[in-house]
Amino acid sequence: MDVKGTSGEFVISETQQASKNNHGAIALMVSLFFIFGIITVFNDVLIPHLKSVFNLSYIQAILIQFTFFSAYFLMAMPAAKVIAAKGYKNSIVIGLLVVMFGCLLFYPAASMVFYPLFLLALFIMASGITLLQVSANPYLSALGPAETASARLNLAGGFNSLATIIGPLIGAHFILSSSEAQRGAEAVQIPYIVLALFVLTVAVIIYFYQLPVLSIESKSSTKKGAWKFKNLRLGVVAIFLYVGAEVTVGSFMINYLSLENIAGLSEQTAANYVSMYWGGAMIGRFIGVAFLNRVKVTKALTVVSIVAFLLVTVSILSSGSLSVWTIVAVGLFNSVMWPCIFPLGIKGLGEYTSEGSGLMIMGVVGGAIIPLIQGVMADYWSLQGSFCIALVCYAYLIYFAIVSGKTEAKG
Repeated sequence: MDVKGTSGEFVISETQQASKNNHGAIALMVSLFFIFGIITVFNDVLIPHLKSVFNLSYIQAILIQFTFFSAYFLMAMPAAKVIAAKGYKNSIVIGLLVVMFGCLLFYPAASMVFYPLFLLALFIMASGITLLQVSANPYLSALGPAETASARLNLAGGFNSLATIIGPLIGAHFILSSSEAQRGAEAVQIPYIVLALFVLTVAVIIYFYQLPVLSIESKSSTKKGAWKFKNLRLGVVAIFLYVGAEVTVGSFMINYLSLENIAGLSEQTAANYVSMYWGGAMIGRFIGVAFLNRVKVTKALTVVSIVAFLLVTVSILSSGSLSVWTIVAVGLFNSVMWPCIFPLGIKGLGEYTSEGSGLMIMGVVGGAIIPLIQGVMADYWSLQGSFCIALVCYAYLIYFAIVSGKTEAKG
């Protein structure tokens, strides 16, 4: 899942657009999206590992995602204020240092075998990523002509997806392998220390690199102004449920595929299927570049939402290979949902577009709430049956696509 848009507190002056020769700056911004992806998808490996180490219930284990994605909601607007005060470059460096500090906290958390400290580390990491997200997306968009901004964001999204493929494989090798698992909580120390060093390296490079300076204009507005638009209200809910569905499927997949009636896989082997799930998202994004130019966004969203709904339904009602591959295939159809939902949500907002974009980004908190609901369902019902929560999410996306299509037809 890669977040695109601006915060609602600032805009980039059109008179300060960066020059066309910004390949180095673009490469550095794209590297940030790789960091977003690998840190986020590492949570899918942490959940089954820490569940085993601390003997957690599903509800307790999914607090990993709840804590992580809550930061998007709680820290999005504070992040915008930091950017307005410090500028893009300094905010990006600060965000990277915050992420690094969160990574380093995994070492004492593992040494103390203290679950709350793991959660604090995750919240700090996610707070840094939130600052990076609301900095990097609009900054990358401005690093060149406006008409090619989507191409730059697609490139960044591709590297984000690449990270979500590599991440589970790395996590499975260092955290879920049998030799590492015997070390308990300490299995996470080396991967996160290495990650902290990588993040620090990027921070140092960006600090000394001559990034183009973009001015930030303050814009006073109230949330009531943007909320008067029905498509924005529906769009925020759609982002909330889309991110929630995408994250919850990936979060529970390892435990799901480990069930005897599904596949009976080891956690390490099941992690490979998580890579395939996110790999499908990467493939879908590249297909979507050409596909979305030829088909109406509302029709595309309707189709992919219906297919995702059907795939989850089949997985819930079946077992064995059919259940495995249908749930993995959901990633392919999740891939183009964000670029469909986001423009529909901010369409026609005019002077409230920047504010609406910020509110849409806050909808990412669905990645915290939906997995928590599924965790409750898994504990008190069954893990397989708990995937019904994803059906509710996709059902709403079908509704949102149809309503948006009717609005387009009237317009």
